[in-house]
Amino acid sequence: MAQYISSIQASTETETLSTRGITTKVFKGSLWTIIGQVLPLAASLFATHFVIKILGSEAYGVLILVGLIPSYFNFADFGMGLASTKFASEAYARGSRDGEGKVIRTAALIAFLTSLPIAAVIFVFSFSIAAWLKVPEHLQPETSLALKFATVTIVLNSLSGIFNTPQLSRLRMDLNTFVTSGFRILGIITAPIVLYLGCGIAGAVFVIMIANFLTLICHLFVSGKLLNELFGLSVDRDIIKPLLKFGGALAISGIAIILLINLEKLVLARVSSVEVLAYYSVAFTFASMATMFSGSMTQSLLPAFSQLLRPEKRHELNKLFSRSLRINIIGLIPTIMFLFVVAKPFFTIWAGDNFGRESSIPFYILLFGLFFNIIAYIPYIVLLAAGRTDILAKLSWIELFPYILLIAVLTNKFGAVGAAAAWSLRVIIEAGILIWLSKKFVGISLNLFKGKGYFFALIFLLLIPPILVVFFISNYSVGLVFLVPICIMIYFVIVWKKLLETEEKVWISNKMYAIFNR
Repeated sequence: MAQYISSIQASTETETLSTRGITTKVFKGSLWTIIGQVLPLAASLFATHFVIKILGSEAYGVLILVGLIPSYFNFADFGMGLASTKFASEAYARGSRDGEGKVIRTAALIAFLTSLPIAAVIFVFSFSIAAWLKVPEHLQPETSLALKFATVTIVLNSLSGIFNTPQLSRLRMDLNTFVTSGFRILGIITAPIVLYLGCGIAGAVFVIMIANFLTLICHLFVSGKLLNELFGLSVDRDIIKPLLKFGGALAISGIAIILLINLEKLVLARVSSVEVLAYYSVAFTFASMATMFSGSMTQSLLPAFSQLLRPEKRHELNKLFSRSLRINIIGLIPTIMFLFVVAKPFFTIWAGDNFGRESSIPFYILLFGLFFNIIAYIPYIVLLAAGRTDILAKLSWIELFPYILLIAVLTNKFGAVGAAAAWSLRVIIEAGILIWLSKKFVGISLNLFKGKGYFFALIFLLLIPPILVVFFISNYSVGLVFLVPICIMIYFVIVWKKLLETEEKVWISNKMYAIFNR
């Protein structure tokens, strides 16, 4: 591994900064990132089966609640993770290695100073937080200790999301995947072991904290190999104001976004129980599988868009934007259909009859919303790259208050199903607004299928029959074994012949030829 990194370091010293082939770089980076998501997900699915069996649904709901705390406070870094990626990528494109290092160090200092007080408050009031969340009384002391460990993770995550910047700016998602996913898998696999040994919820959260600490150390090592100028004591005073302006708006919107993404879970815990939260969280986690490829692309797209936001690169920017969105839509439709078909049998076999019964309907509703949520990823990232975090902050807070009302009404009346419906309705509206904003403020010219909307409608309809079988016959119908692959096969034949551009077909053919003729 060290030799591999050293060879990369040597190559980066002489590399030519160019945006040629940036679509290929984004695609390769996305593949590495999706590998980094699939492997931890597979480990999580395997480990969670044992965690649920050991803890039971009530204690498992508490573990989920504690595990969500670091994600609730993603804004604690004051937006420095994304700010570091944007400004350091621009410095990298200019060939300023010293400037790149100063941007990262400055962002890390700001993130540490902003995340530490937030973590300290949660640390001190952890027992009160556990009581407010209506954690069963006998689990409150252990939940309090687990929350203390989770607060350390908040600071560690903030710094890790900055010190991996040299890997991101060079689109070296392979290295980022090795580091981030490797230790994440270690934490996931270790958690059920410590639970089995009787260490409880706090013990499981502790090993996750240690995994995050190791992730930070390894990011420092790898990024230092790529960028020797990373280490130093100086900061760039001139970049502080742009970082704070960019990150400040992100932090403000981040508070709203965390609530927008997770508020229904907190409300469920309050108005129902942690057991209902467990059913809903399993549905939400499994539905999120549909976002893996889109989520993986966004990590590569931010540095790519940042390097293309120049007048002479406008055509490349529009092309990358439209192609990224089209690829996501094409890949997403059959993924959603497949997940829809296998959901209930999977929940039943994996977690038990209760989860199969209680998690399936929320899951179906969430899938519908996730289709639009994934579409929203691309315009969101291009607005970030353009530095329009002010617009994103305004949008997030405008959305929040109607959403709170919607959740309060639907969750109180329909429980987990209502929570799923509220979340899905919000993201559908948000997707349309973000696409419009990217056109208005960044000047994106969107041309998805170039007059081939008829074929897009056709392939969409091709995947409806398996869903109808699930609704009107059964998830366990033998006919699905034959119907699903037939529909998917016809779907991709039409996509290949009618929806892909010639250069995309050539690129895919060349890549497949290279893979099978090594």
